[in-house]
Amino acid sequence: MIHVADRIQTDMDRTGSIACVGLDPRPDLLPPSLRHQMLERHGDTNEGVAAAFVEFNRRIIDAIAGRCAAVKPQAACYEAYGAPGWDALAETVRIAQEAGLVVVVDAKRGDMGSTSAHYRQAFFGGAPGLGEGPAPAPMRADWLTVNPYLGWDNVGEFLDPAPGRHGVFVLAKTSNASSGEVQDRLCLDDDHADRRETVADAVARLIRGWGADRLGDAGLSDVGAVVGATYPDEARRLRLLMPDTLFLVPGYGAQGATAADAVAGRRSDGRGVLVSSSRGVIGAWQRAADPEDWGAAARQALDIMNDDLAAARA
Repeated sequence: MIHVADRIQTDMDRTGSIACVGLDPRPDLLPPSLRHQMLERHGDTNEGVAAAFVEFNRRIIDAIAGRCAAVKPQAACYEAYGAPGWDALAETVRIAQEAGLVVVVDAKRGDMGSTSAHYRQAFFGGAPGLGEGPAPAPMRADWLTVNPYLGWDNVGEFLDPAPGRHGVFVLAKTSNASSGEVQDRLCLDDDHADRRETVADAVARLIRGWGADRLGDAGLSDVGAVVGATYPDEARRLRLLMPDTLFLVPGYGAQGATAADAVAGRRSDGRGVLVSSSRGVIGAWQRAADPEDWGAAARQALDIMNDDLAAARA
């Protein structure tokens, strides 16, 4: 078994890309011809939306495979359409993995005990069947985003006893404008009784501890952190607290962060950041001369993103 952090670092090295393409389809992001085709086949139904999502994603994946380090489907985009949407998510994961891509499912799950165990089983497999063995796995993601608010009772349930079998990205400093309402609040520093730190800093210390014994050969843990590109100064500070943590970095492009912002939290060796973009890549067909070739438009947008990030790391 290849440690999941080693796998993603290997793909970064092989492709020269630290980009993660967000597969976050919505009906208004689908090309009109595809929407019309699926309306004719399925009517205005959840099944039709799900089928359109799968076909859209398939073309995107075919175009970007080998040019990025990972893809990141947002679970909510699919779950909004019930069972057909969930099936479309599982099929998207399968198609991406068959194309050789690492898959991060962005679901931000957070609970405790058996509920977290069920969430783990939903995204990584292993749910018990009616007989002696496990039920068929609906999907087997490589990484999952999780919420740290319930502490180790939640995060620990998502980790496999064997380090590196799959990984989690724990929310530390998110890219949204109001994140500071909670994440920038001051609290006591457990290591220094006379000093205060932010909630994000406290979470970062926990993430480092949770992943300390779960490193791969590349020196990165299977307990990663979500650190938004919209807060580059915080990213630099959090890197000092989490030297062995892979950062999943949202906020580049559509949310306003630059490439320099996005790579601010990289390690001294230049590694350790995975930069996500969704609408900027999968919605590129809206700006293309030929909107019917949405795969080619996505590939071109990804190439521009890769060049932008490479220049920022140089």
